[in-house]
Amino acid sequence: MMCPRPRGRTIAERYDLSLHYARDDRLLPDAPRPRPTKYWPKENVELLERFHAWLLGGGACEYSTNIIYVPIAGHALGLNLKPHEQIDLETDLNRALEYVRAKGAGEDWRKACRNGLERFRRFLRLERGLGEVSKEKPFNIAQNTRGLPAWLVSELERFQRLQQRNWRTARIELNIRRFWSTHLCIWRFLCEQRGVLQLVDLKRQHILDYLDYRMDSGRSVTGVNSELHTLCAFLSFLQEEGYSIPQALLRVPGLKPPDRLPKYLTDEQVRLLRDDFEARVAQARLNNHRRDALLNRAIFYLLWQCGLRTGEVEELRLEDLEMGERKLSVRDGKGRKNPSFKSFHNHAGFAQVLAETFDQFGRYPDQARG
Repeated sequence: MMCPRPRGRTIAERYDLSLHYARDDRLLPDAPRPRPTKYWPKENVELLERFHAWLLGGGACEYSTNIIYVPIAGHALGLNLKPHEQIDLETDLNRALEYVRAKGAGEDWRKACRNGLERFRRFLRLERGLGEVSKEKPFNIAQNTRGLPAWLVSELERFQRLQQRNWRTARIELNIRRFWSTHLCIWRFLCEQRGVLQLVDLKRQHILDYLDYRMDSGRSVTGVNSELHTLCAFLSFLQEEGYSIPQALLRVPGLKPPDRLPKYLTDEQVRLLRDDFEARVAQARLNNHRRDALLNRAIFYLLWQCGLRTGEVEELRLEDLEMGERKLSVRDGKGRKNPSFKSFHNHAGFAQVLAETFDQFGRYPDQARG
């Protein structure tokens, strides 16, 4: 009768035991092998423990966590005996997959290990404050500017790089797409519909024609004025770069917007929203459901009580919260201004919401990043 394998008390002991019982008889004698945790830098052992807590706190299956995700992360650390801050997220981590492949593991097991390594890579990105990997493909400037004059594309690229200095890091890809979408709409009309091939060809009437064209296509007055402002900003940039820009092109008046009443949520609508978020927290049974409910409720209170913008909430970290002084710091305000502080001294309920959220993630705060 076979005796069951001993079970380690700590995450490091469990990994060492899994390494001890690893089936690596197919490995070549000189093939790299992960080293036990006693050879690791101390901070890497602590990292593996945080990764384990992060997985379970995020709703990962305990079996998969202990059998697949933590061991493959341990292989990556055991094959790279250097502080985890120095580990390359591509080359170094992939050494763990090469080790699994060299052992002769089947395709299903290799696929499970790849999935686990992706989770570890994501965790390391959050640890380093890099946020989530964007799922959008980078904007292809060359492909989307075909048919436009080369001088125009070159100057637009320079203008984009200048504007990019004021964009939040997490929104650079999104803002690049917005930048080119607006400018391409303007300049394709001017070049293709009005024959503007050189800057000297651009006339004031061409700009007025564009405003009429956009209004006829159903664009709102606010949207048309925003596009006019975008065009004037680019022309001002060209003027500063030495291009001859007639002042008449910079003084095209915007359209007068219609009078409208401000839109806002009534007290009753806000109360219903708050009650819904509170109910989701109270009704959450699974750990990952409670995690999401607490985060969503905290986001609601940050927008409601502190008046934060969506982008400012997206970039908050737990370390930005000072519960003792009842304030939080905003890293990048509008226009990437210097960090500012928001106080919630007069909002006892809000302070309680943040305290509950902090308690949930205090053991593994990096779950709340990004």
